Amino acid sequence: MRRLSFPNSFRRNFRSEQGSASLEFLTVGMILLVPLVYLVLVMSALQAGALAAEGAARQAARAFVLAESDAAGQSAAARALAVTLDDYGLTQDESELVVDCSAGGACLVRGETVTVHVRISVSLPFVPDVLELQNRASVPMTAASTQRVSKFWGGG
Repeated sequence: MRRLSFPNSFRRNFRSEQGSASLEFLTVGMILLVPLVYLVLVMSALQAGALAAEGAARQAARAFVLAESDAAGQSAAARALAVTLDDYGLTQDESELVVDCSAGGACLVRGETVTVHVRISVSLPFVPDVLELQNRASVPMTAASTQRVSKFWGGG
C-alpha cells in the first residue's frame, strides 16, 4: 500500500489556516445574529403596541358606557387608557383618545352606540434621542372599540 505524500508548501499553507474557521464563524454569526435579534425586539415592541392599543380601546369603551354622565365617562375612559398603557410600559403622552357617538348628541342614552378610537405611538427600541430620531422612528398604532349603552342604563 502506498502512502500519499503532499509537498511541504501545501502542509505549510494548511497549517496556517488552523483556527480561522472559528473566527469566520464568529464574524458571520455576529453579522447575521445582531440584525436578527434587533428584528425580534422590534417585532415584539410592535406587537405589544398593537395589543396595548386594542386593549386600551376596549377598556375605555367599557368604562365610558358604564359611567353616570358624559364627563364621568370621559374621565373613566382616560383612566382606563392610562392603566392599560401603563400595563404595557407605554406613556400616555404618546396617546390620543377620541369618543364618538352614533347620534352625535349625548352619548349616554339607552341603546346608543359609543365608539372609542385610540391612537398611540410605539417607539422602536434602542433608537437614540438625537436629532429627534425617537419621534421619527416610531410607529403609529390605532384601534377602535364599539360598545352599546345598556337599555337598562339609569344614569343622568
